[in-house]
Amino acid sequence: MTTPAASEEPEDTEQGAGGGGPGGSRGPGKDRDGEVAAPGDSGLGLITTAVPARLDRLPWSRWHWMIVVGLGTVWILDGLEVTTVGNIAGRLSEEGSGLAITSAQVTGLAAALYVAGACLGALFFGWLTDRFGRKKLFMVTLAVYLAATAMTGLSFSAWWFFLFRFLTGFGIGGEYAAINSAIDELIPSKYRGRVDLIINGSYWLGAVGGALLSVVMLNTNYFPKDLGWRLTFALGVVLGLVILLVRRHVPESPRWQFIHGHGEDADKLVGSVEREIEKEKHEKLPPPAGEITIHERKSIGFGLIAKTVFHSYRKRAVLGLSLFIGQAFLYNAITFGFGAILTTFYGVKSGHTGYYFAVIAAGNFIGPLALGKLFDTIGRRVMIAGTYIVPGILLFVTAWLFDRGSLTANTLTACWCVVLFFASAGASSAYLTVSEVFPMETRAMAIAFFYAIGTAVGGISGPLIFAQLTESGVPGDTALAFCIGAGLMCAAGVVAAFLAVNAEQRSLEDIARPLSQTEKSGGERPGSGGGQTSVGGTAG
Repeated sequence: MTTPAASEEPEDTEQGAGGGGPGGSRGPGKDRDGEVAAPGDSGLGLITTAVPARLDRLPWSRWHWMIVVGLGTVWILDGLEVTTVGNIAGRLSEEGSGLAITSAQVTGLAAALYVAGACLGALFFGWLTDRFGRKKLFMVTLAVYLAATAMTGLSFSAWWFFLFRFLTGFGIGGEYAAINSAIDELIPSKYRGRVDLIINGSYWLGAVGGALLSVVMLNTNYFPKDLGWRLTFALGVVLGLVILLVRRHVPESPRWQFIHGHGEDADKLVGSVEREIEKEKHEKLPPPAGEITIHERKSIGFGLIAKTVFHSYRKRAVLGLSLFIGQAFLYNAITFGFGAILTTFYGVKSGHTGYYFAVIAAGNFIGPLALGKLFDTIGRRVMIAGTYIVPGILLFVTAWLFDRGSLTANTLTACWCVVLFFASAGASSAYLTVSEVFPMETRAMAIAFFYAIGTAVGGISGPLIFAQLTESGVPGDTALAFCIGAGLMCAAGVVAAFLAVNAEQRSLEDIARPLSQTEKSGGERPGSGGGQTSVGGTAG
């Protein structure tokens, strides 16, 4: 059993004497870390289930790969499209592009509308995801995203382009809430950290593709001016349709099902997965480690969600805000003006900046891929704090070298690549953190809120703070932009060192007690080693 760290002590209450294991007890409404779970009505009735423990003890299998491909690969599309739009801005503004729009409108107003859509979409679909289920919404959000992307490629006027950039953002914002919720609830606790980080980091794999794809699509030797940029959107739609076909087979979250009155469906689903995995592995699964009793309910009120996140889990809310704001500022300090920095200070041709961005994006993807496993082994607190503080310090060093004139375009890009190798893992851990440290019933809405805050801060801070600093042509101004991002990243790392939750290899219900859970669970929690079995039994 994991022993809570000092920062996980209760804020307004005393922790149960036994911490929840055999022979111990907790007061009503308290989770293992001492924070208070909000009360709720009884809803549909009581159900005792071992579904969470059954999911968490599953070995990695083909079924889990289907989840990753069906849900996680959409981030590759997001990175592909966002990067492509940034790179085609100049082409869209040229005469003969088929669209009367300026480059500033593409990177300014259209980008702002995309950010606004993402924020609103996250909040709107996040609320619906907690209310109506993960599967319904992750199908709807992908459909919205694909339709809006297709319509963007058919743009004939600036207003049409702006409208569907907003709707594209609206869909992708909903994806973040629905997908992260489903992934965390379906992936075993042993692998949750690394899988979550790699999936969120795969955005940058799409960014690499977008940077290189734009070089080909904008080459008038291959495609006319008014066609190449449209085909980039069409390609995104085709890839998205393939993902949609895979996603049809991804099930609803059993964790959502048993809380919302579908306990039998959850038990049948997990049972079928267990039998499939036993057949694949040619061995029997071990018994699940505990069960919980909850009050089934149809829905959770928005007021109760807000009270839970911002009152009962205040420290975790502060942690989430710190992580999202810190990574937003660091990324904007580097990526917002990277093209202007290369062209202004090093004379790099604007048509060649895509190659430099591809290198930066590669570093972003490799970071979570290489470091992800350590979040499940070394632990969340050390790794989250480290992947915020280390890149912050490295960016301070980069700012000093840049201000001294010691860097070339290549060495500056190398410095950025190293900084973002660590920072990308840190930024991905922000999504991991807010998706696992709040109760099940609030998960999608919590992800949506913190994602919206982080996205809004990034979208607003970039134009207001970093644009003038990185485009002024004064090395000291650009170094100051680097220092602002580095300072906030380090500050968030310090917050994580004190407030991060030791969530590695722990059940979600063990990290944050479901609002619907009662004390009729015999003192055992999933993952606590009680050895109880579920009502529905296990495969075999």
